[in-house]
This record gives sequence, C-alpha cells and structure tokens, in this order.
Amino acid sequence: MKKMIISLLVVLGLSTATMAEKYTLVVPNKPGSGLSVWSQIVATEMNKYIDGEIILKHLPGKGNIIGANDWHTDLQKDDTVMLATSGGNAIKFLTNPKVVYDYNYDAIGIMNLNIVAAKRTGTDGTVFPKGLGHAPEAFAIAMLMCGPDMNVEQYKSCFQEKVTWVPGMKQNEFRLTFKRGETTGSRENPAAFKKHIKPVIDEGKAEIWFHHGILDAETGQHKDDPNFPGYQFEIVFEKKWGVAPSGDFYDAYKLVKSIRDGIQKAIFISKGSKHAETLRNALEQVASNPDSVKAIQKKIGNYGWTIGEDGNRHLDVVMSLVTESAYKTLIDFTKNSLGHKVEYKVNIVNE
Repeated sequence: MKKMIISLLVVLGLSTATMAEKYTLVVPNKPGSGLSVWSQIVATEMNKYIDGEIILKHLPGKGNIIGANDWHTDLQKDDTVMLATSGGNAIKFLTNPKVVYDYNYDAIGIMNLNIVAAKRTGTDGTVFPKGLGHAPEAFAIAMLMCGPDMNVEQYKSCFQEKVTWVPGMKQNEFRLTFKRGETTGSRENPAAFKKHIKPVIDEGKAEIWFHHGILDAETGQHKDDPNFPGYQFEIVFEKKWGVAPSGDFYDAYKLVKSIRDGIQKAIFISKGSKHAETLRNALEQVASNPDSVKAIQKKIGNYGWTIGEDGNRHLDVVMSLVTESAYKTLIDFTKNSLGHKVEYKVNIVNE
C-alpha cells in the first residue's frame, strides 16, 4: 500500500510538472545584441512569476527582418510564441518593402524609450553619422539648423547645405570619432549615453543637444523626459527660434520619432492568445518589483512599461500618425536627402 501511495504521488508530481507551460520569445537579432540582452533580462524576471519558463529563440538576419517576418507568417500560429521587437524593426516596417510583419498583435508590454543627441562643445553638431535609425535625429537637426516656416523642399536644400551626413560607420566607430572630435554630433539611448557620451561631457568637450521626448498616448503629443529635463526637441527649438515647430516636415518628424522610440522595446503575442493574460500579469509583477525594475533599468535607463490593453492603445496612437502626407515626406527626405534605400508602402497608411 505504501508503495502504491508513493507511486501515485510520483505520478501526480509528474502530471503537475507537465502542466507547466513553455513559452518562446523570438528575438530577431543575434545573441549579445541590445534587443537580445534586454529580452533575456525581461524573460528572466518574468519567469519568476509564471508557472513555466520563457526561453529565447534568436532568428537574426536582414537587419532584424527575417525573424520578425517568420514569426508573423508562421511562428505566431503557436500562441505560446511571442515576438520581441526594437526601434529598428519599427523603422523598417515604415521603409522596407520586404517587411511583412504589421504590428496587428496583442501587446504584452511596450517600453517607450528615448534617444539623446549631443554635440561637441563649440560646434553646431552637424557632422553626424549616417544611419537609417538616425532619421529622427536628421529631421530634428534640419529644423534646428534651418529654422521655422520652411516647406519640405526648403528643408531638404538647407539640410544638404548645412549638415554633413557621414556614411560608412558602425556604432563603435561613430562613438570613437565623436570622442576624438572627428564627428561633432552623436546620439545614444539613455543607458549608452551615460557610458559613451557623459564622460566626454564631464571633460567639458561636449554637451547635451536635444532628445525626442516621451509619447503621451492620452494626447498623442510628446512630453519632456524627466531623465533629461529641458532638452526635448520642441523646447530647444522654441527657445532658439521663438516659435513652436510646425508644418509638414515637423509632422514627418513626429511620425518617425514616435514609431522608433514609442515602441523602442516591445513584446507581442498573437491576437486572442489564451496565454496573454498570464504573461501580462507576470509583467505587471515585474514592473512593480523594485529588484526586477532595477535589473531592466540598468540596461535601458529609467523608463517604465505600458502593459496589456494600455499597450494596445499606445500602439494604436503610434500607428495613427502614419498619415499619407507625413509618411510621403518621411520617405522623400530619407531617400533623397539622407541617401537611404527606402520605399513608400501604401498598405500601411492610416486613412
């Protein structure tokens, strides 16, 4: 009888163990990348609050596109499989015709981050590293250098006259050239800013130039970043030129900065997944645990989460900015002034 009871307990124990769910988080970058490290930190923290385990699956290639496309077309059919995305994915969604992922998903959680630009002391910051992901900085620099009351063609002409958009540099290279003063402008996410740019500022050789602010999903407008108060682009522009920025060029800037930074780090799952509530609840606990928050903020800075249905509403606000006029201006400037291979995708326009 004793043996039967022990055997039954073992069977029950095994049955309970088999009920623990295994989740997969697809990361469309290689291991060690910024998104990968962030995803691993978040998964590790979420695992503390679920009956199961989240494991990462890296599917890199084609500038983050392959993994996200594979998840969209196939992997999301298994509703235990999630997708992690970055600002790079968002920019390519706007500009690359090979992208099929469409953000028509349920948000587990979204982090609205920020990018901070700096310039060498005594310069105007206009020798700046080229990069498709730097498009929001290019728009901001054009307006800061050229002023208000210009149409799109005038901004394009002014940018080409006043800004040197330096091609061919990888991230480590443009960090070094800024430290040496060979480029006069640079930009980083807040955590990397502290590591790579703040030391140059502390030496008196550089200064904060501007940042893009934080998107307020309630109003659709941007507000100042409390981590870098007073340097939001709109504040800096109005201080310099005496009026607030406006017009078609500014609308395109709001679009590209909102989509890159507004969903800079995000985790999605297929629409209607029965696992969404469990995963969202786990993330809510992560967001309220000081130790978990500290672990994540060490990587990306002091920024919070928008979780679940709030995340879905935040995503709706971001996508509402993809209007025909703003989007056409974005593609025009990015292709013809910045020299990037981009295409207008009529199917993503918010009519």
